Amino acid sequence: MTNDKQRNKARAWYQALRPRVFTATYVPMGLAGIVAVDDGVFDAAVFLLALIGTLLLQSAANLINEYADYRRGADRLKEAGQGMTIKQKILSPRSVLYGAVFTTVSGCLIGLYLLSQSGPLLWLIGIGGVFVAIAYTAGPFPLAYNGLGEIAVAIFMGPAIIVGAYYVMAPTVSQARIFELCLISLPVAFMVAAILHANNIRDMEADRAVAKRTLAVIFGIRFARAEFMFLVIGAYIVQLLIIAAGHLPAATLLTLLTLPEALRLIKIFNTSRAVPLMHQAQGRTAKLHGQFGLLLVVGWALSMLLPPL
Repeated sequence: MTNDKQRNKARAWYQALRPRVFTATYVPMGLAGIVAVDDGVFDAAVFLLALIGTLLLQSAANLINEYADYRRGADRLKEAGQGMTIKQKILSPRSVLYGAVFTTVSGCLIGLYLLSQSGPLLWLIGIGGVFVAIAYTAGPFPLAYNGLGEIAVAIFMGPAIIVGAYYVMAPTVSQARIFELCLISLPVAFMVAAILHANNIRDMEADRAVAKRTLAVIFGIRFARAEFMFLVIGAYIVQLLIIAAGHLPAATLLTLLTLPEALRLIKIFNTSRAVPLMHQAQGRTAKLHGQFGLLLVVGWALSMLLPPL
């Protein structure tokens, strides 16, 4: 019986941490890693610490979101969604709050160590990341409740992670290279924002009922559908432009293998309001982000092995 209870508790925390959206960390970290390898500055130990610290802060954001949404009543009318362990009485509010505090503090401690080994730019990125993790759904002006969720996620799960992860391995990186890192992170930023926006389309009615003013709620379903298409297709268009400008290898066009799935997801969100179907599509959007990011990294790795065209 004890083993069954332990397994049930582990499953509950797995559900609360929402690991299927950990691609939001894996993808930018993977891209930062392959660029560092290409530039000859990759440091495996530092990279691993940065990965663990970022995963802890993303876990903190998920747990804070779980707790804050419960306290604000945002989960009350939801038919489907990740987490919701408090609503389903799987975990207590206090347990989730303690988990949020633990992951936040642990992530910050790793961040402080990395700060001691790098330079001042990481202060800005680190403080910003912790602020977004907490203020996304908590505090007097929660970002997700005021139409700023997609922007915050795009910045801090895109350029901030990529630049920050590269910077801790190469603190003397030039400003020009930082600018290039920001450019190559844009497709990732578009795609990770699409994950959140898919979530917001699914939860439109429940969010409206509790005054959670996401962009989907503020501007309505037609705008929300157009925004989803803009974010998903925009990732591919921006990538093509960055390749044309010479900042991404042509081999990263492997990402086009994911385009059929992207079009299928756009069709679902453009034609359906069924919450169970949109919940499935939201999970598929997270998978699309992961596949897109993996092919981006694989394409970059291939460009290092193949002779230049």
